[in-house]
Amino acid sequence: MSYIKFEKALMTNLEYSLQREILRTNRSGAYACSTIVDCNTRKYHGLLTVPIPDIDEDNHVLLSSLDVTVIQHGAEFNLGLHKYQGNHFSPKGHKYIRQFNCDKVPTTIYRVGGVLLKKEVVFQHYEDRILICYTLLDAHSSTILRFKPFLAFRSVRQFTHENATASRAYDEVPNGIKTCMYAGYPDLYMQFSKKNEFVFQPDWYRGVEYPKEQERGYASNEDLYVPGYFEMGITKGESVVFAASTSSSDTTKMLSVFTQEVESRSPRNNFFHCLVNAAHQFHIRASEDERYLIAGYPWFKCRARDTFIAVPGLTLSIEETDYFEKVMKTALQGLQEFMQGEPLSVKIYEIDQPDVLLWAIWAIQQYGKSEGLEKCLSLYGETVHQIIEFIINGRHPNLSLQSNGLLKTNGKDRPVTWMNSTVNGRPVIPRTGNIVEFNALWYNALKYVSALCLAAHDQEAANHYESMAEKCGEAFVQTFYNDCGYLFDYVDEGYQDKSVRPNMVFAVAFDYSPLTQQQKKSVLDICTRELLTPKGLRSLSPKSVGYNPMYFGPQTQRDYAYHQGTAWPWLGGFYMEASLKLYKRTRLSFIERQMVGYEDEMIRHCLGTIPELFDGNPPFSGRGAISYAINVAEILRALELLEKYKY
Repeated sequence: MSYIKFEKALMTNLEYSLQREILRTNRSGAYACSTIVDCNTRKYHGLLTVPIPDIDEDNHVLLSSLDVTVIQHGAEFNLGLHKYQGNHFSPKGHKYIRQFNCDKVPTTIYRVGGVLLKKEVVFQHYEDRILICYTLLDAHSSTILRFKPFLAFRSVRQFTHENATASRAYDEVPNGIKTCMYAGYPDLYMQFSKKNEFVFQPDWYRGVEYPKEQERGYASNEDLYVPGYFEMGITKGESVVFAASTSSSDTTKMLSVFTQEVESRSPRNNFFHCLVNAAHQFHIRASEDERYLIAGYPWFKCRARDTFIAVPGLTLSIEETDYFEKVMKTALQGLQEFMQGEPLSVKIYEIDQPDVLLWAIWAIQQYGKSEGLEKCLSLYGETVHQIIEFIINGRHPNLSLQSNGLLKTNGKDRPVTWMNSTVNGRPVIPRTGNIVEFNALWYNALKYVSALCLAAHDQEAANHYESMAEKCGEAFVQTFYNDCGYLFDYVDEGYQDKSVRPNMVFAVAFDYSPLTQQQKKSVLDICTRELLTPKGLRSLSPKSVGYNPMYFGPQTQRDYAYHQGTAWPWLGGFYMEASLKLYKRTRLSFIERQMVGYEDEMIRHCLGTIPELFDGNPPFSGRGAISYAINVAEILRALELLEKYKY
C-alpha cells in the first residue's frame, strides 16, 4: 500500500488538491514544482525552473506547464488544468484523474472512457532536464496524444505578459524543437522518445492566475506563450518520454535514462524515508569541489546560519558523513575568507552574521559525536581554535567579548539573529546586547574546545578555555535566569526582555549548559506550557505582549507575525533533544506523540517534506516556504536521538 496516495475523490476536490504541492530537484539548483493536479498556484511553480547565472542570481521558469490531450475517434479530452482570472478553471482535466501516488516518483493515473494513461515525472540528477513518461495502460481503439507546452522565460520573482519582443522562432531538433523567447536565455529543448509532428500555432494564453500570490498580497496573473503543439499516436502498453532541457537530449536513450533515474530514487514508503528524500533535495553541487545546502524552496538561497544548523541532521543523521564533509569544506572556506577579510569565493549568504561562527562549532561538535573526537580533531580542530580566537580577539565586526565573559552584539539597526524580519528596514524584534542563544552557544563552544584540547593532550589550553567557560557560565545564569524560572531573551544595558521566547531552549538542549538540572527543568517546563505546539515551538508565548500567531496576508502583515507567535519545527527538534537529555526514556512516548504532528505534514502542504513555519494557533496551518532545510534536519536528528534512547 502506498504511503503517499490520493484517490479520485480527493484529487477532483480542488479545495483539497490545490493546497498540496509536489517538488522535485536536480541537486544543482534547478527544480520542478506544482500542485498534485498540475495546476500552478504560485509564480515560483514550473516544470523546468533553472538558475541562469548570466542573467542574475534568481531561478527562472522556462517551461511553466505541459497540457496533454487524449484524442480518440476525433474527440479531444484535455488533461490540463489552469486557473484564470475570475475564478475560472480550464480545461478541468483534473476530473479525469483516477489516482495519484508518490511511492518513488510522482505518478498520476488518468481515465478517459476506455483509455487508461499513466504519467510519471522525474528530474534528472545534476542536469537541467525534466523527464515525463506517459504509458498507455489500456485503450480499446486508436489513440493520439497531443502535447501543448506553456512557456514563461522569466524570473521566479516576475511575471511575463504578451509582448512583441518575444521571439517565435524555433529550430527542429531530433524528435522535437528548440526555442528561446528572449536574448540572454538558453535554448529550451522539447523532445520526445519517438517521432512526432510539431504544429506551429503560436498564441498567448492570457490572464493565468496564481492564488498563492493573491494570498500573499502580490500581483498574481500573467500571460503564457504557447508556440504550438506536438502530436503522435500511442499504442496500448507503449511508453513515451518527454524531455524539457537546456541542452539536447539523446532521444534514443530517453526511456532508459528515465528508467535509471526512477530506479535510483529512494522509496517514500514511510515517514523517515520521506524526510531522507527531502534532505537530498536541499543538496546543491555547484562543481566537483563545491557543495551547498539550500535553505529552502522555492525562494531561499544558501545561507550560512541555516547551513550549519541543518548539515548535521541532513547528513550525519542519515549516515551520509561524506556529504557533511563536502558541505563543511565549502562552508569553512567561506568562513576562513570572512575571518581573513578576503572576498568570498563561495556562494553563501549572510556569513557575517555574528552567531554563524558559533553554529559552525556546534555543527562540528555533532560531527565529533558521530565520527569520534579523534577524527573531528584531525579535520576541524584547527578551525575551531581559529574561530574561538577570532572571537576572543574582538576581530568580528559585530560580536565582542565582555569582561564578564558574555558575548555582546548590536541588533538595533539590523537583525542579527534568526529572528530577522524587518518592516521599513527596521527589525521587528530588535534583539540586541547579550542575546540568550548567542551566549548559550558561546558557553557550549568554550567547553567543547576545552575537550578538544584535552584530546590533543594540551592541558594548559584546556584549562584556559575551561576557566573562560566557568566565567561565562556564572555570568550567563546571573544575566538571563530570572525568578519566574525561565531565561530572558536578551539583556541590553540594564534592559531585560521578559518576553517568553523559544531561544532559551538551546541552553537546555546543548551538550554543555551553564544551567543546573533544576534550572533546566524549569526552563523546559515553561517551554512546554507556553510555547509547545504539535508543529514545534512558538516564537512567542500567547501570554507575552505582541502575540500574533497567524502568518497570512500582505507582506507587512506577515512580517509583523513572522516571529511573534508562529510555530517552528526546527525549534521543536531542539526541544525534543532537551526533553530526552533531561528525562531519558521516560519521555519516549511523549516525543513519539510529538512526531505524529510532523508526520501528518507528509500529505499536506508540500508532499514528503516540512514547510517553513506554522500558525501558532489551531489548526496550525503550514505557511511560508514549502520545504525548509533546518526543519527537515532537526526532525531527522530528533528521530535519530529517539532511536538511540530506545536502545
